Amino acid sequence: MQTPQMSGESAAGDYSARDLCEQALARTQVPAARSTMITVTAQRARREADRSDERRRTGALRSPLDGVPIVWKDVFDVAGTVTTCGSSSLSDRPPATADSALVGRAHDLGLVTVGKTNLSEFAFSGLGINQHFGTPVNPLDPGRVPGGSSSGAAVAVAVAIAPLAVGTDTSGSVRVPAAFSGCVGFRASHNRYGRNDFRALSPTLDSVGVIARTVEDIRVLDRLLAGDADPPAATTVRAVIPAGEWIGDCTPGVRASFSEAIDTLREDGIGISTVHLPSLQYAQRLIDTHGTIVGADVYATYGHLLSAPAGIEPATRRRLARNAGSQQAVAAVRTALPGLRRQFTTELAGAVLLCPTVRHGPPRIDELLASDELYDARNASTLRTTMVLSYLGTCGVTLPLRGSDGRSLSGLLVSAPAGRDSVVLSFAARLAAIGHPIAG
Repeated sequence: MQTPQMSGESAAGDYSARDLCEQALARTQVPAARSTMITVTAQRARREADRSDERRRTGALRSPLDGVPIVWKDVFDVAGTVTTCGSSSLSDRPPATADSALVGRAHDLGLVTVGKTNLSEFAFSGLGINQHFGTPVNPLDPGRVPGGSSSGAAVAVAVAIAPLAVGTDTSGSVRVPAAFSGCVGFRASHNRYGRNDFRALSPTLDSVGVIARTVEDIRVLDRLLAGDADPPAATTVRAVIPAGEWIGDCTPGVRASFSEAIDTLREDGIGISTVHLPSLQYAQRLIDTHGTIVGADVYATYGHLLSAPAGIEPATRRRLARNAGSQQAVAAVRTALPGLRRQFTTELAGAVLLCPTVRHGPPRIDELLASDELYDARNASTLRTTMVLSYLGTCGVTLPLRGSDGRSLSGLLVSAPAGRDSVVLSFAARLAAIGHPIAG
């Protein structure tokens, strides 16, 4: 039993919403979906699906996605459920009395909420390991991490629980798990869908993200949530590749797949050049020297938990302790942010940025859990590209890159300055249409 592909249109076009709902609920119970969901909202989902079918019978559908299943990262409030943020330390909080605004808007569009997905604790890791709720199973290789922090969101799409998953992306938390799980992931510009009302990780850098199987599915939801606010995207867009570590530090397999993709795009007539971007290089040096805004923000919110004898995972505890006193250290990073974002926009001069989403494939879980040093090093390397692009305020789409064995090694990331969401989505759709080694 499998939820049908949306392909840019409502999956409910050929199936009743209740059929889709029951398929989604059944998929939450299959072995491949182990630890993907923290909460399944079966009663709500069936109620919403039945109401969607009634609207279909009366010709009163609310949107092209009326009746389509959707899941939410467990940092969003869904009425009647506890928002755990993936941590046992928050599991005894009272249930939410109302939906987050974005959940409510999706309900008004007729989407069917199936439940809330697992994540790295507090959304504070790019690996997706969760030792309390369990680690979602990477659909491409069960022995490897699914990527995080929106691990459950990516796996829920990959194993067909729902064709759409909404997560959050601060340092790469949608782009990374989408790349590691063979999905398409979109990091929207900050506050593209209105003021963020999920549990914050870093208010400065937090953004909403969407994971799906195709770019077109994301474009449909994005247009609805953004209210068609963007002007039509330009049909011709230049692309640039950043010179330096963003390509040079990739593993041979990732670099080979990326190079093959670039060759394919050039053959299709897309103009692509490799350029030095001083803003990107300086932003990375600032972070390497002074630390991250995310680390300082998370310590400000959760640092008090270090005094608790238990309740948070060892990796979370290590990262929190490392960021004690980091507010003063990252002051230079915060100060430079507005100017570097303006410089980055000027340097791109209307082009989109192309690079691998992650510089290596997903690490093995057993190796990470056997070594704190390796765990922390791989977390940092997994997020290194997406984190600096978040700092520069980019929106971006990651598409699966297929290796010689047909599996996704990483992703091809299309990025642009904040506010150019329709441009990156349009460009990503063109890349997906070109095909191998790009999917999506």
